[in-house]
Amino acid sequence: METYINHKNLDLKTKNWLNAIKDFNIHQMALNKKNAALLVIDMQKYFLNPESAEFTPSGLIILPNIKKLIDSCRKENIPVIFTRHAHHHTETDAGIMKWWWEGMCLENSPESLIYDEIAPNPDERVIVKRRYSAFYNTDLETILRCMNIKDLIISGIMTNMCCESTARDAYFRDYRVFFLADATGSITEEMHLASLLNLAFGFAYVTDTSNIINEINK
Repeated sequence: METYINHKNLDLKTKNWLNAIKDFNIHQMALNKKNAALLVIDMQKYFLNPESAEFTPSGLIILPNIKKLIDSCRKENIPVIFTRHAHHHTETDAGIMKWWWEGMCLENSPESLIYDEIAPNPDERVIVKRRYSAFYNTDLETILRCMNIKDLIISGIMTNMCCESTARDAYFRDYRVFFLADATGSITEEMHLASLLNLAFGFAYVTDTSNIINEINK
């Protein structure tokens, strides 16, 4: 399966996306790394394995940027929180999603685990969610409040679904959202760019990996 980005054109694509949304991406913020956390959304084998029915090729393209983000955050003691989208094997928690999608990622299956290259450390939190938003019926908000987090860096897949849904819910809860154009991925460029535009307009500061890493390393 082909995708709209590759390792050679991602930087140029990112520059073009940020230029396309610049008139609306006006709420620029400096990261407060003492009160920041990185969310790595649904970077699971279910979505990153080419053999999977739900393979999302852009996930493999953004993987190096996400790895850089994780490494930078760990060095600066910035919490890294992972999410996994998974359902009970009976699918009794799937609801309309069972009808909407052809397949389900099931709890405790090898496919539900975070991709090996960015596997969580033993002390890092992994949020299991049943719906697109990482806040919906999870303890993510409690964890963030207990850690006094105010700034959220959002990465992962898919841009226009779980990443955007989480970003919107974070904004509703008064978190400052840093959404990474080159560390989130979707199925088509149209979907990806539409989310970047909508988020910049009403919910987040859309930026890129290098900018955030520079902020982390200050």
